[in-house]
Amino acid sequence: MSQTALSDHALSILTFAAYHSLVSGEEVKRVVLDDGKGHKADAAGVEELQKAGLLEDAGERGTLTEAGTDRLKKVLEAIRQSGAA
Repeated sequence: MSQTALSDHALSILTFAAYHSLVSGEEVKRVVLDDGKGHKADAAGVEELQKAGLLEDAGERGTLTEAGTDRLKKVLEAIRQSGAA
């Protein structure tokens, strides 16, 4: 798994995926990179996640790799820990 420190650009994409996971209660493996309505994932963040081996770009959507899914789980753990009393 990639242990590369990620910039805020890359973290913004994982954070959005975490939001969807928290709201739906489901594991997120694909992320919207361009919804066709003006909302796009940060291009620098997408490139960084790809170079780190965390995301495979598939046009309008990207697929988290196994390492990307593991990193998302760490983001979710950190969010849940920050909400603990």
